[in-house]
Amino acid sequence: MPAPEQLNSIINKQLPWQEELYKHFHRHPELGLKEFETSQRIESELVELGCEIHRFGGTGIVGVLRQDLGPVVLARADMDALPVREDTGLEYSSEVDGVMHACGHDMHVTTLLGAVRFFAENRQYWKGTYIALFQPAEETAAGAQAMIADGLVEILPRPEVALAQHVMPGEAGMIGTKPGPILSAGDCLRITIYGRGAHGSMPHNSVDPVVLAASIVLKLQTIVSRETQPGHFAVLTVGALNAGSTANIIPDRAQLLLNIRTYEPEIRQRMVESIRRVVRGECEAAGSPKDADFEFYDQFPLTSNDQTVNTRVTEAFENHFGTDQVYLTDPATASEDFSRIPDAFGIPYVYWTVGCTDAQQYRDASQRGTVSTEIPANHSPFFAPVINPTLATGTGAQVIAALAYLGSDLPE
Repeated sequence: MPAPEQLNSIINKQLPWQEELYKHFHRHPELGLKEFETSQRIESELVELGCEIHRFGGTGIVGVLRQDLGPVVLARADMDALPVREDTGLEYSSEVDGVMHACGHDMHVTTLLGAVRFFAENRQYWKGTYIALFQPAEETAAGAQAMIADGLVEILPRPEVALAQHVMPGEAGMIGTKPGPILSAGDCLRITIYGRGAHGSMPHNSVDPVVLAASIVLKLQTIVSRETQPGHFAVLTVGALNAGSTANIIPDRAQLLLNIRTYEPEIRQRMVESIRRVVRGECEAAGSPKDADFEFYDQFPLTSNDQTVNTRVTEAFENHFGTDQVYLTDPATASEDFSRIPDAFGIPYVYWTVGCTDAQQYRDASQRGTVSTEIPANHSPFFAPVINPTLATGTGAQVIAALAYLGSDLPE
């Protein structure tokens, strides 16, 4: 493995190329499963770097570098944007109205391409196989599964380990790792409840689904507050309640959209059972003429780091960046579909975070206790990672994590 100063020098020489790439991807965001231009640009870069190319799931693309016998490492970056109108004021702002890289996936793509370039041009530092996977449609939880369904596991060599990272609000240049759950499982649930419609002046002839829905919303709040053991994490949000279209008509149905976040499969299962129980009980009490419908969609798996892999990669980060730049992060309540890929291969994985906020700005906001109000978070129209040192740190992290395996058997 190269010395920190040597590796940093190599990466720093790449940064002008990467910065141009980053600004290009940021200017030209594309929504999930429509990342056609993004995928083509990634492919052109991978071909130029000598990668073996594979496509999965429409816009998903994989570049493979092989060198001698040795470990196989897979590193993944997501590449889809969000339906958000950018309001950052950056000179390289999105040129697509109503679409923005508001979650940093453009940074993920650029840092992974930077890692590919490192491995393509510095083969003396590693042996084995490096797989760079660029995944579509992370935001809708569709991309990883689409690549798997298209033969990803059958065609690619089986990796020993999978790697992924995400930029988050925090001091740029800082790296957060954690064994076990680091991102929550996420489930969206569409519930349709049925009543009996009537004229607004004759409520006695109805079973009012609006009143029923309101009662369900209030009762659902007790699933976390009264059924979840203190100290265990769970979130249940009713994000939408839709019923009726005019003031003087009682509709015959209502629809609720729920979002559930958990770190423990047992708690998730209990919450689902409790939601069904509450909805069915309230419907029966109201005299609903038809059973409620339950439809799950946009489901994200739990992201839970393998302890052994997390320790190995964290130690590699500390050796390279220093212990003052690597910290134990708290688990986030956001969700991801990355883990579907290593789970499909049956391999362990590690997922870490990279701070992307101007360090002084973040420290000042922390001292004032105003981080949540002053620092734009992912999915905000104001979300704008500082390019440096985020780009260098993210690229270095991808390289160091992979070298913890690919460079482990090389002579010193």
